[in-house]
Amino acid sequence: MSKIRVMFVCIHNSARSQMAEAFLNQLGGDRFETLSAGLEPGTLNPLVVEVMKEVGVDISGNKTKSVFDFHQRGELFDYVFTVCDETSGERCPIFPGAAKRIHWGFPDPSAVTGTHEEKLKRIRVIRDLIKSEIEKFIRTAE
Repeated sequence: MSKIRVMFVCIHNSARSQMAEAFLNQLGGDRFETLSAGLEPGTLNPLVVEVMKEVGVDISGNKTKSVFDFHQRGELFDYVFTVCDETSGERCPIFPGAAKRIHWGFPDPSAVTGTHEEKLKRIRVIRDLIKSEIEKFIRTAE
């Protein structure tokens, strides 16, 4: 049986898509082949790295990638998730053969404000929302 191929896309591939990819890799077992990429790849968000380590997931070695590189290679995915705001998600290229395109709008961790601890607290909420959606997806994915 072939794996379900999943792509998570956000603006910079620095936070939300990285968290979604990591959680699906951790929780989805061998059923999925999971990737993430950004419209304008940036730098991995160190606060996101920190809150992911709190739940036993180390993404510190991850690199940000461009969604357009995957698109140009003609890669096929069963699911393409946009995890940024809806307007930015509309800029995501259409992948040939993608069975389902789904939008999950999560707040942007890079936009949180406050002290270091306040930022971590807000990013933990985003992390937990993403994990919850991943758990629901795993139960329903075909």
